[in-house]
Amino acid sequence: MILNFAAQSEKMDFLKTLGVETNNKGISTGVNWVSSKGEKIDSFSPVDGRLIGSVTTADRDSYETVLKTAESAFLQWRLVPAPRRGEVVRQIGEALRKYKEPLGKLVSYEMGKSLQEGYGEVQEMIDICDFAVGLSRQLHGLTMHSERSNHRMYEQWHPLGIVGIISAFNFPVAVWSWNSMLALVCGDVCIWKPSEKTPLCAIACQNIIAEIFQKNNIPEGVCGLIIGGREAGEWMAADSRIPLISATGSTRMGKAVGATVGARLGRSLLELGGNNAIIISKDADIDIAIRGALFGAVGTAGQRCTTTRRLIIQEDIYEKIREKLIVAYKQLRIGNPLDEKNHVGPLIDQDAVKLYAEAIELCKAEGGNFIVEGGRLEGDGYESGCYVKPCIAEAEPGFKIVRNETFAPILYLLKYGTIDEAIKIQNEVPQGLSSAIMTLNLREAEKFLSGAGSDCGIANVNIGTSGAEIGGAFGGEKETGGGRESGSDAWRAYMRRQTNTINYSPDLPLAQGIKFDF
Repeated sequence: MILNFAAQSEKMDFLKTLGVETNNKGISTGVNWVSSKGEKIDSFSPVDGRLIGSVTTADRDSYETVLKTAESAFLQWRLVPAPRRGEVVRQIGEALRKYKEPLGKLVSYEMGKSLQEGYGEVQEMIDICDFAVGLSRQLHGLTMHSERSNHRMYEQWHPLGIVGIISAFNFPVAVWSWNSMLALVCGDVCIWKPSEKTPLCAIACQNIIAEIFQKNNIPEGVCGLIIGGREAGEWMAADSRIPLISATGSTRMGKAVGATVGARLGRSLLELGGNNAIIISKDADIDIAIRGALFGAVGTAGQRCTTTRRLIIQEDIYEKIREKLIVAYKQLRIGNPLDEKNHVGPLIDQDAVKLYAEAIELCKAEGGNFIVEGGRLEGDGYESGCYVKPCIAEAEPGFKIVRNETFAPILYLLKYGTIDEAIKIQNEVPQGLSSAIMTLNLREAEKFLSGAGSDCGIANVNIGTSGAEIGGAFGGEKETGGGRESGSDAWRAYMRRQTNTINYSPDLPLAQGIKFDF
């Protein structure tokens, strides 16, 4: 592995451009920032360990201010025609184009992903804005023939109300936009609780949309922000004024949120853990397979829910794939993600490094053989303590550690004989987010995509497990939560369905031919 660091510039112009200060309020009703007696949290960059800024978190009073303002805003926003709501979202997309470079740099610096991935995340936000603008003119229902003469039946969709968005650190801005831009065109209002590990990215986004809201005289409260820890998320999950909670994070967190929201008969949209695999067939294009596996395993330093964690390799080509991966890993550049020459940045914090190290030891204890050794990187340029080596272990499908998700760049190699065996290995983990097969064999590809194939929400052929486009519905099955965000008809999650029947006859016939004379 080539270790290459660029000197971190003392100038953080992108912070000033985005309105991010040394000390920030972390509670906003849309345009206005709200005072709070909450605790202060510091945001340190995993890139170099420096303190970027501090944020005052929400207390119960400031939380109530945001909720009540959102309730009032919804009464007005729901009456704005959907195409007009789409026009506001269009302007948000234009603003994101304007701020793509500084926001992408902040994402890279505060979260630790490569600069190109930071820019890519902002591009996802722009893309979902474009998608939502078109959607604003297509929020359509169905018409049905009534069994009664001179009756008309149809269905329509109405806004839900307040949508609570709880997002994770690994995509500090994109996942919020997936939810909020769709919710806005649907006529909902939003309250966002971002990860407390990346609060400054959220403050920057709030500043960007505030400009648009002011220009368009949007009611205060349409998009609120609450920065806080676990307690703030618990307030939202238990709050019956929030009909939908969209939560992205670990399976453990999702189970807690789902139980709390379910207890009040609310709705939850859960995007949780992934333990994603690529099957590499003996009929695969080997070059494509290696490239897909490499990015899938080490992109964002293994901190994507769609990260490739298992390679299921046909036994006839196992040794060939193994050797090519070893060579490919030697070419990885690990270092400052703001340097575009580097491929891999740091993990989010030292707690993540600890979990990475523990997973390696657990794998070895179960009999795993590391063909590319892992470990924490120390010395000049590694002052943050968050840089680790992407590693590869030969393992068995039944290993406990292989069945669990570790948010770090650890890749497990598994052998298979037949395609049925490969699909069985792919499916026998608790998670069900993303999956892929590398093959030029049509029968294998179609079987993988059939009902007897992958049990994941995403199944790809000849591309990796990472890099979903916003046009398709994103989400998974089993312990991944079952929710769907972003494209296709995911907008329905943010609305309520209503069936309408209109009688334009002089009589009152009942359904199913029932007679009720008097």
